[in-house]
Amino acid sequence: MKKMICLFAIFTICLTMTGCSSKDNEFKNVEPQISQMKSICELATMKCYYHNVAKYMEEDASGMWFWSKDRKFWIEYAGIVTIGIDISKMKMEVKNDNVTITIPQAQVLGCEVDDATLTEESFVVAKNSAKIEAEHQTAAFKEAQAKMQESASTDTALLSNAQQRAQKLIEDYVNNIGGCIDKKYKITWEYLEEDELG
Repeated sequence: MKKMICLFAIFTICLTMTGCSSKDNEFKNVEPQISQMKSICELATMKCYYHNVAKYMEEDASGMWFWSKDRKFWIEYAGIVTIGIDISKMKMEVKNDNVTITIPQAQVLGCEVDDATLTEESFVVAKNSAKIEAEHQTAAFKEAQAKMQESASTDTALLSNAQQRAQKLIEDYVNNIGGCIDKKYKITWEYLEEDELG
């Protein structure tokens, strides 16, 4: 009986060791994936809220002579600017323990109006203003959004923060993959210049 128990124990240990070695082999084939890095960059995207004012002024918009009226109004609202990495421009190369990641600089990916902040109180029309039409509101919004995008695009601190955030998450991902397979990766960053982005 003791002989049977001993054989069973040896058989179980052999199976366990075989399972471990196959698992180790499975992990040995694991390396950083560009698709995972792109997903990480999507998660790292920042949304920034700006208080924005869309102004519109048109002199002598209606009437004639002394009865002419200016068209003047403004709209206060919150604008949302999305800042991050253009993932379509990312590249990665893995050679042994070296990972080279080509990444563009962080940029403004989009601007939109936070509809929840648009209420009746958001619209202010100057006294004796000429009639306001939808086309005038659209023109005011378009100009305000363009100014907001320009302001965010020149905010170097904000762009730098988005860049560092994306790179830190990617670096953690590569190091975690390395930790799973007992490998220390050396990461080299290459940055795309403006003329290479087109």
